[in-house]
Parts: sequence; C-alpha cells; structure tokens
Amino acid sequence: MEFYYYEHMNKMQQNACHAMKTGILSLADSFLVPRMMPGELADIFFQLRLDCPEIFWATGFRYRDYPDSGNLQVLPEYLFEKSKIKEHQKNMRARVEKLARQARGLGEWEKEKYIHDFICENVRYDKLKKAYSHEIIGPLGHGVGVCEGIAKAVKVLCDALGIWCIIGISEANPDRGIRYRHAWNVVRIEGKYYHLDATFDLSVSGQEIRYDYFNLDDRKVFRDHEPALMPLPPCTDGSRFYYLEKKLSFTKYEDIENRACQAVKKNRAFTFHWRGSYLTREVLGELMKILEGCAAKKGRHVSVSLNWPQAVLRATFPEGESTEASLVFEEANEGEQDG
Repeated sequence: MEFYYYEHMNKMQQNACHAMKTGILSLADSFLVPRMMPGELADIFFQLRLDCPEIFWATGFRYRDYPDSGNLQVLPEYLFEKSKIKEHQKNMRARVEKLARQARGLGEWEKEKYIHDFICENVRYDKLKKAYSHEIIGPLGHGVGVCEGIAKAVKVLCDALGIWCIIGISEANPDRGIRYRHAWNVVRIEGKYYHLDATFDLSVSGQEIRYDYFNLDDRKVFRDHEPALMPLPPCTDGSRFYYLEKKLSFTKYEDIENRACQAVKKNRAFTFHWRGSYLTREVLGELMKILEGCAAKKGRHVSVSLNWPQAVLRATFPEGESTEASLVFEEANEGEQDG
C-alpha cells in the first residue's frame, strides 16, 4: 500500500493526517488536529482519501476553532450511519479479497490488466453522480462510478495485489469545456511508472474492451489530460503500452494492410495503434484507403472510430458495399458525464 501524498507532507501536516485517519477509522464524532488554515486542512483530508480509498464513508468535515487553543476540533461527516458503515466495511473487504484472490498468481502486468478489465466489464459511468459513486463502494458495490470512484477502486485492488499504485488528479479547465477535476492512476510495473486511466478506456469501450490508456508515458497521456494538480512520479517509459505489448502498434502501412485483411476474412473488428509518423489527416487518409481496400475485396465496407489524441483506430467491416467509409471521432473522456 502506497501512502504517496502522506510522504510528501511536512511533519505538522502528517500529524494532522494521522489524527484524521485514526479518528475516522474509529468512527469518532470529533477529534483534534494541529491548528492550521482551513484550506490546508481540506487539502490534507483530500489527500488522505487518495492514499487510503478504503476510507469510503467520510466525505467531508466541519471544524471548530478555539482562539486560545493550538488545535482545531474536526467533526467528520459520514456518508452512512455508523451501524451501516461497519456492514459496508465488511462487505467491501470481502469483495476486494474475492476479486484479488482470482489474480494472485499472475505477474504484475497481468494483474494490472485484470483490474482494468474488471472495471471495463463491470462498471458503468454514473451520470447522476451519486455521493457513493465517488468512493469505492460505487464501482465495487453498486457497479457504478465516476472517475474518482473508479480510480479509487483501481488503487484498492492494486493495493490488494501488491502493485504500487497512486491516484492522479488534474484540475478543471472551463475554457476547454472541462468542468470538473479528473482522476486516474499511476502504477509501477516492473520498476517503471505508467499512467493508467480506466475511466477513459471505459468511455470508449463498447463491444470490446479498449486499452487506449493502458500504460501511457507522460507525453502521451497529457495529449488529452490536463496537467496534474499535484506532482506525480515521471512516467518516461512507453514500452509496456498495451497495443505495443500485443503487437497491435504499427509503423508501416503494409503491416496494417496484412492484419486488416485477416480481420475482414475472419469477420472480426481490428483495433490498432499508429506510431509511425504523426497522425495527420493525410496519414489518416492513407490508413482509411487501406482499410477500405481490404473491406472491398470481400464485398464489405469499413466503419472506423478514431481516438485521435492517442492514435488508436477501431475498424469494423459490415457486409455490403458503401460509397464511402464511415469515420467517427471519439472523445475518450467523460464528456457531458463529467466527474
């Protein structure tokens, strides 16, 4: 289990964080923390819940300030009644243990994929943004979540399987239509750090699970993510990117043509990553021509969905000829489902 944000706090902040954690775990009605500015205390509470997403029942707090005291009295706000909290705790521990048990014999990369696939197969985005959807109880207990709850569920499962994992947060950017903060994960696989965004992959997954955001480096992830709110470990390696691992990342047109024609012959979808030259409209045009040509040989046409920032294309080959190929530009984010 990684206490990343705690380790970056100063001593007084760590004391406050420890007091908060102890008080919340004991379901205390109130507890004391060292006196500090309310904004600083709010940041500590926020970071505690990133480090310890298993604390899913405390969603806010009030405080009392006594001028002649060196402490603040914190009154935590709980999402459920105390009797229900203990029941939910028991259920969540059992749920995490059951899920982790199925993957304990796998390697780190395979464990990460197992967790990612569980999210994409079993969780749907909660448009209503219920309070519990921001916590692990949403994805793991109700099968719904927003990005914060999903990233917390990923961390809890990684912790259970011994994978180093933290939650990254980016700030909102109203100028770009991004109204809320976004949460995803950074994992360490075989000693190297990677970005993993299960929420973004969930947003583009349909009939098949997508891996457009599985082990990206900094350069790639920040093509369509806002800068991180708090510093994250540098992710400089891109060699464990899913499509690269699975030999579905191409630099040559002829390789794409061979694989596309095989997909048409077997009547299968073909999802791949382009890592040749920059994916300009001219390059995209060449790729579309190749896919159209493979489809036409079998009396079919091509329908393509494109994640342009990550240069991932998914081609399907419906029966029947068409005057032009279908191309849809995907937005791998939470869109109007912001969370």
